[in-house]
Amino acid sequence: MSHPLPFDGAISRYFKKKAPKSVRRSIKEGRKRDVLADEDAFPYERWLPNDEYEAELGALQIELMKCQRWIADTGARVVAVFEGRDAAGKGGAIARVTMNTNPRVVRVVALPKPSDRERGQWYFQRYVEHLPGAGEMVLLDRSWYNRGVVEKVFGFCTDDERARFFDQLPGFEQTLVSDGIHFVKFWLTVSRAEQLRRLLRRESDPLRQWKISRIDVDGLKHWDEYTAAIDETFARSHTEAAPWTVVRSDDKYRARLAVIRVLLGMLDYAGKDADVVGLPDPGIVGGPALRNSNGNGAD
Repeated sequence: MSHPLPFDGAISRYFKKKAPKSVRRSIKEGRKRDVLADEDAFPYERWLPNDEYEAELGALQIELMKCQRWIADTGARVVAVFEGRDAAGKGGAIARVTMNTNPRVVRVVALPKPSDRERGQWYFQRYVEHLPGAGEMVLLDRSWYNRGVVEKVFGFCTDDERARFFDQLPGFEQTLVSDGIHFVKFWLTVSRAEQLRRLLRRESDPLRQWKISRIDVDGLKHWDEYTAAIDETFARSHTEAAPWTVVRSDDKYRARLAVIRVLLGMLDYAGKDADVVGLPDPGIVGGPALRNSNGNGAD
């Protein structure tokens, strides 16, 4: 039984007619779980083997349970921001953090577009309402950084509004940290070919088509505009108090494990097994400079 493609197959049309030739070639020649990023820009040619991934993920899930208990028992507050281009793997990484957690302790916040009332508020106000209370962790699936990137690319904010956002941003995040919130910002970076391959899979899968929005479709032709907005956002928001953690996500398995390791590594929870948590792979995790070295139409 055939199913209609979302947006009349706009992603497939982009792939066939408008995608850069190098991107089309990478997708056509790549096998399942091949890494499509340029070989000199990503340290692995293939995804982590499934058995290794499952073993590491299982051990890290136990550490997450210890961490959850510590958060609830001590009244700690944790905020993790997840950002990145469409199909970079934010949702998958969040799902692996929360797969065994108690939603009363660990909450995911993914806000829709602002209402008319919210558009008339201080920009950060609707996010403040979702910050954690004592004994809670909040994972933000996109955040106030919409103004830095998506709203800029699509003209959803004025230049003055964006300038005011960047002026207020360091103080806002410094306030969170100064008030005792454990705060981390993840940027998941993905090559242009891998992003398009994932969007094509979503388009053809009836069970995943709901993930595709008009922004996803229209964003394909704005790769360079996104890149410029991302570069400026990093320059204005990578601070000592709230630095960015960049995670290369062409290999979803390694990216998910890296996110969990960074999250666990920043918290001094009771019973931590340092050997299990380990250190993030430096070929996968780093600062903004790591994003700029990614290849194949780098994000």
